Amino acid sequence: MSGHGFHVHGPHDHELEHAASGAGHGDGHGDGTAASSSGGMSMTSKIAVCTAVIATVGAIFSYMGGATQANAGLYKNNAAIKKTEASNQWNYFQSKSTKQALAEFARDTATDDGRKQDWQLKVARYEQEKTDIQAAAKKLEAEASQWDAQSEEQMHQHHRWAQATTVLQVSIALAAIALLTKKKWLERAMFGVAAGGLVVGALAAFHI
Repeated sequence: MSGHGFHVHGPHDHELEHAASGAGHGDGHGDGTAASSSGGMSMTSKIAVCTAVIATVGAIFSYMGGATQANAGLYKNNAAIKKTEASNQWNYFQSKSTKQALAEFARDTATDDGRKQDWQLKVARYEQEKTDIQAAAKKLEAEASQWDAQSEEQMHQHHRWAQATTVLQVSIALAAIALLTKKKWLERAMFGVAAGGLVVGALAAFHI
C-alpha cells in the first residue's frame, strides 16, 4: 500500500475475490448441487452404518465358528479316550474269558469232587466278572458314540457359522464397491446378501 492511495493486493485477496465472484455467478445452480451432495452423503452414511453393523455381526459369527470348531475337536478327543477305555475293558473281558476256559477245563478233568467244586466257583466268579466288564465296556462305547455325535453336531454348526461369516464378508465387499460407484443396485445387492448371511447365522444358532 502507498501513501497516494495505491493499493497492492496480496494473493489471499485475489482468492477471496474469486470465491465471491464464483458464488455470485453460481447462485442459480447452488440448490441443485447442495441437494445432490446431500443425497450422496445420505447414501454414504447409510452404507457406512450398515457396513459397521454387518462387520460387528460378522465378528460375532467368526468367534462362534472358532468356538464350535474348538468344541468339535474337544468332543472328538473325549470320544477317542472313551474308545480306548472301552478297548481296554474288552481286553480285560478277553483275559477273563481265557481264565474261565482254563478253569472249566480244570473242573472237567478234576477227579476229586472238592476240586471240581473249587473250580466251579472260579468259573462262576469269572462269569460274573465278565458280565460286569462287558457292561462297563458297552457303557464306555455308548459314551464314545455320544461324544462323536456331539462333535459332528459342533462341526456342522461350525460350517454354518463359517458360511454366514463368508456371506457377510461378501456383503461388506459389495458395500465398498457401492460406495465407490454410487450404484443403487449394488446397495440393494449388499442388503440382500447381508440378509442371506443373517439367515445362515440363524440356522447355525438353531443347530439347523
